[in-house]
Amino acid sequence: MRGGETMQWLRQFLPGKAGSEATLSAPPRPTPPVCIIGDIHGRADLLEAMLLLIGKEPKAATARLIFVGDLIDRGPDSAAVLSRVRQLVDYAPDRVICLMGNHERMMLDFLDDPTEANRWLRHGAVETLASLGVQGRAEGDTPDARLQSLADALRDALPDGMEPWLRALPLWWQEGNLVAVHAGIEPDLPMEAQTAAAFLWGHPDFLLKPRTDGLWLAHGHIVVKTASAEAGRIAVDTGAWESGRLTAAWLDADGLKFIEAT
Repeated sequence: MRGGETMQWLRQFLPGKAGSEATLSAPPRPTPPVCIIGDIHGRADLLEAMLLLIGKEPKAATARLIFVGDLIDRGPDSAAVLSRVRQLVDYAPDRVICLMGNHERMMLDFLDDPTEANRWLRHGAVETLASLGVQGRAEGDTPDARLQSLADALRDALPDGMEPWLRALPLWWQEGNLVAVHAGIEPDLPMEAQTAAAFLWGHPDFLLKPRTDGLWLAHGHIVVKTASAEAGRIAVDTGAWESGRLTAAWLDADGLKFIEAT
């Protein structure tokens, strides 16, 4: 769909008088700045590179950092990413927020019931387990016993306090008309009415219908080749674990820009 056709298609969903030409509002300009960091997926090297880049920003001293979740799985250093982000949150809880992603939720579900919630093992868990030193530690005479053994070993391998910290991660963050979520939520519902499944896994209408309440949603989960901001959506997941590019959206009084660590 070409650019002009895209805008014509979008206008049917936007509020405004019949026959008038609706326009999309510009992204928020928060003060102090907000930096929303995409899915890291075990790339501790890219996380450290991103923190260095953020530290070079003139307004870094007052910036808020929002991680959109999916810290773990697929990449090689999930254990290091978890510890680093938790360290940042604990050091400055008023300035650093980490949201829960569907991969954190899958790991917690596996801990709760490994025999029923074992799909995590097919979606990057092997790398996470290896980074925690759990690889090859499943024992037992039956498949269920081996899964339970693996869950027990994972729980033992997590640093003290990590499991309750993960369970307490929020599903969304909002300041004014800027919202950060992990996945794309239902456009027609207010934030308070969204389901946990929508926050973690997304909603099929998210990319089809812009919101009409003036909110801008920064999100991960949906891998894009290049970060973008359009139709009230700010996409920051550039597939760091595979692409080697971790992206963040920096919003301040001057507008929006993207920061990319490689």
